[in-house]
Amino acid sequence: MKKLSILLSFAFMVCLTLSTQAQEGMLGKVMNDLPKMKDATNGGKMVSLASFKKAKGFILIFTCNHCPYSKAYEDRIVALDKKYKKLGYPVIAVNPNDPMKYPTDGYEAMVTRAKEKGFTFPYLVDNTSNTARDYQATKTPHTYILKKQGNKYKVIYVGAIDDSARDESKISDKYVEKAMADILKGKNPSKNYSRAVGCSIKMRQ
Repeated sequence: MKKLSILLSFAFMVCLTLSTQAQEGMLGKVMNDLPKMKDATNGGKMVSLASFKKAKGFILIFTCNHCPYSKAYEDRIVALDKKYKKLGYPVIAVNPNDPMKYPTDGYEAMVTRAKEKGFTFPYLVDNTSNTARDYQATKTPHTYILKKQGNKYKVIYVGAIDDSARDESKISDKYVEKAMADILKGKNPSKNYSRAVGCSIKMRQ
């Protein structure tokens, strides 16, 4: 039993290391526009990054309805959008989860949640989970800051929103806000990676 426990712990550490390496490998990557996806906030309008002509970049967040971590961050995500949208970096939220696994992550439930919480940002349905796969996202929420380069988008931050996933009152480090402060000064983020904490994404097959 002890040997099995050691082997399982080792396997977990290997998986965590590989996931971290994959995430850090996203930094500096230049991505194409998102495919147009259905927006639960705005009556089913089809939206991509190119829909925002004046944006300088985006705070792209993979999130969902059912995950307690995602729920704990909803007000903070609204606050990020309100603060940075007017500065050229709106929030785009994407739900990649398979509603066959979690029915509360279906489109109609997303519409209800967006209304209940007063989402000020697009809340898009990733019907294939391929956008999450392209970004190697593993958690909800999982956050990326993108800087617009022509018709493409460079990844300049990957990870968590802050260092207190469950309890907003215990935040001591606001990763995304610090990164945005650097970006708005024309600098690269001094801290461009943190480990995302949340529920595992339930990818569609």
